[in-house]
Amino acid sequence: MSTNSFFAKALRFIGIVLMALTGGFTLLGGIGTTCAALFPTNWDSMAPLASMQWLYILFVLSGIALGVFGIRATVMLIKGADKSYRDALTVLIAGVVIGFVHILVSRALRGKSMPVDAVVYTTVLTLVIFLLFRIPAIWQGVDFAKGNAKSNQPAGGAAAILLGILTLTIQLSMASTHTWDGVNYADAFNASMTLTGLSLLFSSAALLIRWENLAAVLHKPAAAPDRR
Repeated sequence: MSTNSFFAKALRFIGIVLMALTGGFTLLGGIGTTCAALFPTNWDSMAPLASMQWLYILFVLSGIALGVFGIRATVMLIKGADKSYRDALTVLIAGVVIGFVHILVSRALRGKSMPVDAVVYTTVLTLVIFLLFRIPAIWQGVDFAKGNAKSNQPAGGAAAILLGILTLTIQLSMASTHTWDGVNYADAFNASMTLTGLSLLFSSAALLIRWENLAAVLHKPAAAPDRR
């Protein structure tokens, strides 16, 4: 498979977008665990976690760290850095291991583990896709180190759009697992979340409509300057 073939570019696009979503979802999940980690006795359903509060604080810290490193790995994939695939794989494996420990502990203490399940299953899906990329016949074309930032710009733009949408809507998608006594605790940090989401959307739009990308998509060279 050629590095510049449509199939190879499509697979790199999928990998970059999935990695971005996984990193963003993990980061938001880590932040979202803060309430259970710091104030478990404020809600009856979370009270059983108090006995393992120290562990849940570690889940918060590891979730935030993995989210940040996941987003960093996405940027490196877009740039085509030499160790970008290795870094992404390391983050994904660590996320799966820590995530399943989180699931098992939560189910043992309070009988359920949502919403961490959604984060872990997303991470597992991305990990499986990245492992499939290593199949020799596929890897010779997908190899992220052979890509470049310019060809990966559409994937970066799409990833930023999806992260922006995720940031702006997380309070709605997580409402069912974060509502106690009629209060949706997922609807927090409104100003910063809105600013971050809108910034991602605007920056992605600017990236996707750059003249170089439009010219490549439309197969039209830039107009020559008028020398009259």
